Amino acid sequence: MSGPVIVGVDGSDSSLGAVDAAAREASLRGAPLRIVHAFGRAPGHLPGGAPPWSPADHGLEPMVHGVLARAEERARAAAPDIEITRSVVAGGPLEVLEAESREAALAVVGSRGLSGFAGLLLGSTAVQLAAHGRCPLMVVRGRPDPDGPVVLATDGSEAGKAAVEFAFVEAALRGAPLVALHVWNTWSESAYEGPGDPLTAVVADAERLRQAEQQLLDETVAPLQEAFPQVAVERRLLRSRIRPALTEASRSARLVVTGARGRGGFSGLLLGSVSQALLHHAHCPVTVVRGGE
Repeated sequence: MSGPVIVGVDGSDSSLGAVDAAAREASLRGAPLRIVHAFGRAPGHLPGGAPPWSPADHGLEPMVHGVLARAEERARAAAPDIEITRSVVAGGPLEVLEAESREAALAVVGSRGLSGFAGLLLGSTAVQLAAHGRCPLMVVRGRPDPDGPVVLATDGSEAGKAAVEFAFVEAALRGAPLVALHVWNTWSESAYEGPGDPLTAVVADAERLRQAEQQLLDETVAPLQEAFPQVAVERRLLRSRIRPALTEASRSARLVVTGARGRGGFSGLLLGSVSQALLHHAHCPVTVVRGGE
């Protein structure tokens, strides 16, 4: 994917951490970095005939550009070689970043911003942008400077194909190994998280199901493994509850990549329960990749 890496900043520590990650992502891709600060009301919310709203109208321009200057300083320290632009856009964070994502290769945000309520694990902008953004979204969270493999959460769904390709590209850019992790259980052949214990649920032939899930994993990964021979790949099939297993795998990962919605999603949902769980609970950054619409 061509285009800049964009990062949303609001002056919070979380957003400045996102700037560091976004600068490194831009450097890996040889792409420019665009630092975006959403401020005030969206233009569509202004009265008819009103002039465009800007921070300068309220004497806030020095403060806003101070936020951007600090963000740019962080970006240049993290990746001195990249081209950086910065912009203040009138509007709410979701609307602004969704519009910016239409021309971007990757959007990056922190897990929480200044507008978040105490105790929330993830800001609403990150969740909504994962569902509505037009490019992959990286949410920077978890332990600082994570190391380890790129973990791909794969379920073999058609919607997840874009995430598989993205994970291989990320591993290749980083020179990192890739763990293609497919979690299954005996409730069904879909990512169902119903009541009871999926580890002991009665099925006609658990071994047949395991073999089918292994075949699904192999068929999902094999074409990309041929296309990216430089990436060391571990195909890992795990019988477990899906969300806890993926969260646990993130403890030793540098990045988890997941589709927005997989086999277990209901028609019409833009963000599935598995991707939401990772965004809230993963121990490393998470990238959500939406499939073709």
